[in-house]
Amino acid sequence: MGQQLFLIDPVARLRPEKDSSVALMQAGQRAGETIWVAEPSDLAAGAGGPQVRATAINTEPWYSAGQCCWLPLNHFQRVWMRKDPPVDEAYLYATHLLELAERQGVQVLNRPASLRAWNEKLGALRFPELMAPTLVAANVEQLSSFAASHGEVVLKPLGGRAGQGVVRASSSGAGLGALLELVTQQQQLPVMIQAFLPQVSDGDKRILLVNGDPLGAVNRKPKAGEFRSNLAVGGHPEATELTAREQEICAALKPALIEAGLFFVGIDVIAGHLSEINVTSPTGIREVEQLGGIPLADLTQERLLQR
Repeated sequence: MGQQLFLIDPVARLRPEKDSSVALMQAGQRAGETIWVAEPSDLAAGAGGPQVRATAINTEPWYSAGQCCWLPLNHFQRVWMRKDPPVDEAYLYATHLLELAERQGVQVLNRPASLRAWNEKLGALRFPELMAPTLVAANVEQLSSFAASHGEVVLKPLGGRAGQGVVRASSSGAGLGALLELVTQQQQLPVMIQAFLPQVSDGDKRILLVNGDPLGAVNRKPKAGEFRSNLAVGGHPEATELTAREQEICAALKPALIEAGLFFVGIDVIAGHLSEINVTSPTGIREVEQLGGIPLADLTQERLLQR
């Protein structure tokens, strides 16, 4: 029997019927693993190496907890870093402490260095040929020129999550310059600007990849009057299948994801265009399981334990 540690937000706040981390924990326990939980602030390191203040839990029914105790991180064969963004200073320092455990042979999911290197917006720019027209910049003149070339655009903060702060704008609209000054903090902070894809009204597809292979997907349709399809802002999940183009995107990403140690990833695709590569705490497992009938969490644990 193995030991798996999940570094997550406070466990009492998790919604088991929706939460992907809970799905992975329950699947791990079904596979015979002992499941532990902690928060990134429970990590420490010193002369004795990295350690964590963790609690073993019984996940089904959700949940009962044992006593909290300090353990060396190499007590665990696998550590899941599933803390939700923002990727702030505390998050980054946690990845450095996790790297110490990685050097001791602990498998950290996803690899700490890649959590730092693969910003969920900027990571997709490693594959510009798969994306809609995109620019990342802080210069208002440059951003305005891009908007003029494409008419309708979407502005995305590079540190945002769950659709927060995403704005649709028109090059012909009054006040575009002022808006660009605002979102770039007077040309000091880069933002992502993309050509608006009207096909988003048909949905934004979340595809979950395990070790580079797509195991399931869910289509997220925006609610009436909204262009953002994220479930956190009211998007509606639908069962779906992958198109040939989406299979091509997954195949193109696979070698880079495996090389980077990005074992569990959620990519977003709109109208055959790669939008984001989510690596911190990808969601969607419950929706895939409920709508597609795919035991995605169990398949993920199966592949992990076979490695």
